[in-house]
Amino acid sequence: MKKLYCFDFDGTLTYKDTMFMYLKFYDSTKFRIQFLRHVPLFILLKLKLAETEKVKKSFIGSILKGQTQEKIEMKSRQFFEEHYPKIVRENALDFIKNIDRNNTQSLLVTASLDIWVKPFAEELKMELVSTRAEFKNGIFTGNFIGKNCNGKEKLLRIKAEIHDSKYDKIIAFGDTSGDRQMLKWANEGHYQFFH
Repeated sequence: MKKLYCFDFDGTLTYKDTMFMYLKFYDSTKFRIQFLRHVPLFILLKLKLAETEKVKKSFIGSILKGQTQEKIEMKSRQFFEEHYPKIVRENALDFIKNIDRNNTQSLLVTASLDIWVKPFAEELKMELVSTRAEFKNGIFTGNFIGKNCNGKEKLLRIKAEIHDSKYDKIIAFGDTSGDRQMLKWANEGHYQFFH
């Protein structure tokens, strides 16, 4: 029986949102300054008066834009080593460890950026489908390659990843409205399953 597992990352597998954690870890002083500067935008976001992608790009860019890929990857590795497995829900880890890897494909599908989620995907033996950071000449531009991997985009990216592969069962796990399309599309959609 061929199965496809699609796991959301932040909140579903983890206890916390990793974007804020990673950016604070990367440069806590810059994080504090930029967080305060972005508070009005975060409020507009809560009121649904601002676009998630624009606010996210602005906030991430305010801390990481102009940084080298080498430094970002080094900090991502350090972040992973410091926080894994502590930030991952124990029952989620148990579930993943018990996946029969024969005839099974597992995707880590997240709106978070590839730069800090990649080490987690590798450790969990999953293919990463995420928002992608754009680098030019080894420097982060502050932009994304393509769209923010959330909502409809999550589903489009999953379909692009699996091409025309056929599965007997597709099982998805999510915890927010940004996972709705993915959960609806799967044969089994589990909401807050590991909470």
